[in-house]
Amino acid sequence: MNALPQIAAAVSLVIALGASAQAAEPSWLTPELAAAAKAEGGLTVYSSMNEQEGLPLWKLFETATGVPVSYVRASDTQLLSRISIEGRARQRSWDVTVSTAAVKIPTEAVLPVDLPEAAAIMPEARGKDKRWHGVYAHYNAPAYNTKLVKPADLPKSLEDFASRKDLKGRVAIDSADSQWLSAIFINYGEERGRKLINDIVTNLEPVLIDGHLQLARAVASGEYMYGLTNYVSLTLNMKLSGAETDYFGLDPTPLFFGAVAVSAQAPHPNAAKLAANFLLSREAQEFSKQAGRVPVRPDVTPNPPDAVTKLGGHKVVTVVFAAEDEKKWQKTFQDLFRKK
Repeated sequence: MNALPQIAAAVSLVIALGASAQAAEPSWLTPELAAAAKAEGGLTVYSSMNEQEGLPLWKLFETATGVPVSYVRASDTQLLSRISIEGRARQRSWDVTVSTAAVKIPTEAVLPVDLPEAAAIMPEARGKDKRWHGVYAHYNAPAYNTKLVKPADLPKSLEDFASRKDLKGRVAIDSADSQWLSAIFINYGEERGRKLINDIVTNLEPVLIDGHLQLARAVASGEYMYGLTNYVSLTLNMKLSGAETDYFGLDPTPLFFGAVAVSAQAPHPNAAKLAANFLLSREAQEFSKQAGRVPVRPDVTPNPPDAVTKLGGHKVVTVVFAAEDEKKWQKTFQDLFRKK
């Protein structure tokens, strides 16, 4: 997928927002905290956001604060593993992490923080103990290749999807989509949920793909007709790049968050708090939506504007996993989707 148009747009936005920041101090930039952050001399970010989005986003922060950012990109699983290993070794290596893994980090490894910009985000995106704050919303919904599938032929329900034996081998799903599975059980109950998944596995024989981004790319390229479920933001990312893909709503629609968490052992604690507040700001949310990220601020219009309303009146189920929940649901997922 050609990322050059997105990169060019991102760079242009950085320049424009940078010029704006010079004219008026951003609302998230608390002067006292900014001075303390600059004195610390740096910020280390662990994130699952791809570099094409992440680097220009953090350039905004660098330009506004004068704090240099070290950006480490890895998958959610890799980030959790790295944070765990470094924590056991008592290494003070990271300041903030930005990923869906942020909500799963053990509580003792994360610092509760009061962020002024948190008042402007949707209530569901506010961690109850303030150890994480949602940065972008992940609505999970089926994706399809618009060249291979006509809108009139889209399944009307998951039961309809599960009965489509003609789609055998033409449907893929992420190999670790445990949040979606949890929402299925919440919506249908465990007995009906297990039967539905068994029908999907038997009739569709969905292919397991390692990674939501890879799944979005595989559907966009026509390798598969459908993604049984995937992050709407990634489908939008492909669509905004010109790919022939889109998404549609079914019950239930899981909702969870890419979130920011501050390390309890942050080497740059003031920069970490300032960075977390920055990510919730209108400026950062306006930037991130350019690549299809769904904002958590109601005062920021998604890109495209119907990114959420297009899902229709389908039941939204909010899913927040602790680390132990993730292990339980991932085992259940593997037991159901990996044929004996």
